Amino acid sequence: MEALVELERVKKHFVIRDGILGRRRRFVHAVDDVSLSIVRGETFGIVGESGSGKTTIARIIPRLVNVTSGSVKFSGIDICRASGRELMLARRRMGIVFQDPASSLNPRVTVAASIQRPLQLAGLPAKEARDRVREVAELVNLGTEVLDKFPHELSGGQQQRASIARAIVLRPEFVILDEPTSALDVSVQAQVLNLLLDLQQRFSLTYLFISHNLPVVRYLCDRIAVMYLGKLVELASTGVLYREPLHPYSLALLMAAPPPDPKMRNRRRFILTGDPPSLTNPPQGCRLHPRCQFAVERCRVEEPELRDYGSGHLAACHRIGDLDLGFAM
Repeated sequence: MEALVELERVKKHFVIRDGILGRRRRFVHAVDDVSLSIVRGETFGIVGESGSGKTTIARIIPRLVNVTSGSVKFSGIDICRASGRELMLARRRMGIVFQDPASSLNPRVTVAASIQRPLQLAGLPAKEARDRVREVAELVNLGTEVLDKFPHELSGGQQQRASIARAIVLRPEFVILDEPTSALDVSVQAQVLNLLLDLQQRFSLTYLFISHNLPVVRYLCDRIAVMYLGKLVELASTGVLYREPLHPYSLALLMAAPPPDPKMRNRRRFILTGDPPSLTNPPQGCRLHPRCQFAVERCRVEEPELRDYGSGHLAACHRIGDLDLGFAM
């Protein structure tokens, strides 16, 4: 299987300046030594609490932010070292749908103008661009009467459809979906998810899907990466992760979602204690150990290595083999 996107030991540390004249510096460890690959044609999910580094990875891939170290490749192109023209051509093969459609659409221009803007930047003739806008609006079930309206005149679902139209108007290969349904009602979420699946099948798209909503991730994604405090702690196919999680943090996330079967509401539970530590001073050893009931002394002093436990199921935990975390949902 061909990897479309490859991250190799990527780190992103944001600088915070303190003290008089900002001379004292601290670093936010947003992403810390993450390696993963996204296969062409799949939907790759990333889950984790707020501050785990999900959105930072989404912004690193198109180089909206620069990495501190490591490499990012898109279809063989080294994004971190690409020239301005190479980066521009690579970005034309990508699309991004942001979390809040209302804030990602320009409030001063019409929906048609927002969707058409990428085509203008790509140098398409005006008539061809207008035809493409109408074509893509029809693809996302956005009525042509909406195109002449401003974003605030649209419902949340229409705003997100407009954002999706803008993301695919250049006919990209790869689309980044950063919490695309979090601001929508449940019924509208289902419509948007089915639209995304339909577009993927029609245009052979590859998705990076970021979400807090585990049922949505399970419905849409082929593989899931679990992140905690900037670290990749587990990676597996969706079915395997839900059936046999290896990392305690993955288990805690899965158990936080209400079970679909009411008979399972009294199942055994694993709940993390306390709040996540500061990203400016992450714990030594395993970053989960201050909140993990399974932690031992080794967890406090030695950082676990991400290992393959078979069929591409990766996990980073010292206690794997000692614990039975498997459960069915």
